[in-house]
Amino acid sequence: MKHRSRVHVVGILLMVLALLVAGCAAPVSAPAAPAGGAADAAATEAPAKEGGFTIGVSNTLVGNGWREQMICAIKAQATASGLVDKVIVVNRNGGPTEQIADLEGLISQGVDAIILNPTDREGLNAVIEAAIAQGIVVVAVDQAVTAEGAYVVTNDQTAYARIGAEWLFETLGGKGKVVEMRGIDGVPADTDRHNGFKEALAKYPDIEVVAETFTGWDPSTGAQQALDLITTTEIDGIWTSGIDYPVVEQFQAANVPFVPIVGADNNGFVKQLLELADEGLVGAAVTNPPAIGAVGLAIALDALTGKNPERVTLLTPELFDTSNVEGLQALYAPDEQVGWSTYVNIPPYTSYNGSADVSACKAPGE
Repeated sequence: MKHRSRVHVVGILLMVLALLVAGCAAPVSAPAAPAGGAADAAATEAPAKEGGFTIGVSNTLVGNGWREQMICAIKAQATASGLVDKVIVVNRNGGPTEQIADLEGLISQGVDAIILNPTDREGLNAVIEAAIAQGIVVVAVDQAVTAEGAYVVTNDQTAYARIGAEWLFETLGGKGKVVEMRGIDGVPADTDRHNGFKEALAKYPDIEVVAETFTGWDPSTGAQQALDLITTTEIDGIWTSGIDYPVVEQFQAANVPFVPIVGADNNGFVKQLLELADEGLVGAAVTNPPAIGAVGLAIALDALTGKNPERVTLLTPELFDTSNVEGLQALYAPDEQVGWSTYVNIPPYTSYNGSADVSACKAPGE
C-alpha cells in the first residue's frame, strides 16, 4: 500500500509539472486575430518609402480646360518631387459608374496612390475604401468624398459661391433679377457651390433668381444658355460656376449691354475684365486654382513617405473685381490658354517652376 501511495503521489506531481510547463509555453504562439480586427487594419497600412512611386489619376470631365490644367499640375509636381516614377491618367467623360470602373482598373495596376476628382460624395466610397485596404493612398481633389481613410484636398467651394454671390448682390444694390449658372447636377462641388449661393441669397430678400441652369462646366453649353437668356429674359446680373468668358462673348455677339458677371480665375475671363471695363463690363473673378491637383499629389507623397499629413486640406478663395486692376493684372498671363488659371503656385505644397512646368504637362518618363 505504501508503495502504491508513493507511485500515486509521483504521478500527481508529474501531471502538475506538465500543466505548469504547458502554461508557461502557451504565450509563445499568440492566438490569431479575428478577421477585420486591428491586425488586419495594421497590415493594410502602406509602409513609408523613399520614392519610386506610381500615381494613378482619375478624371471624368474631358474637354474642360480647368480639368486639363489640374492633370498637368499633377504631372508637373510629380516631376518636381523626384519621388514619382510614373503617372497613369484615366481620363474620360462619365459618372460614378464609369469612375468606379476606372478606379478598379488603377487598383489592379498596383498604383501607390490615386488622385481623383470625384463624381459623387458617397457613391465611390466602397471602391475607395477597397483601395485603402490594399495600402493605396487615396486623395480626392477639388471635390470631397466621405470614404473612411481618404484624404480630401479642395478649394472651399461653398465659400467660392458665397463670396462671389455676395459681391454680385452688393453690386446690384441688394435688388435685381439674377441668373445662377451651375455646373453638373449632383456632383459635390456643384452642391457645395449651390449651398454657398443660397447662403448669400438668404441675406438679400430683394434679389430674384429668374433662371437656374446646369452648364455641365462645358463652355459651348454655357454660351448657348447665356445667349438664350440675355436675348429673352430681363437680367440684372449673372453668377457663373466658372463658365464665364463664353458668357461675356455672348453679350458681345448679341450686342447687348453687359450686366455684372461673376466667374472664376480663368485667364480668358480675367483678360475680359481688364480689357472690357471701358466698355461697361463689371465683374469679379473668384480663385479656384486647378493646381489643387498638385496639392493633392503633395499630400499623397507626404502620406506615402510617412509624414502624416492632415486628412482635410481646404484652400480659401479670393475675389478680384474690376476695381482691383492691379490684382487682375497679376492673375493674367497673355500667353496662357483662355480656360486655364495662372494661379499655379500654391505654397508650401507645389515645388515646380510655375506656369512653364504646368504648361509643359510632362510626367516623369514622358
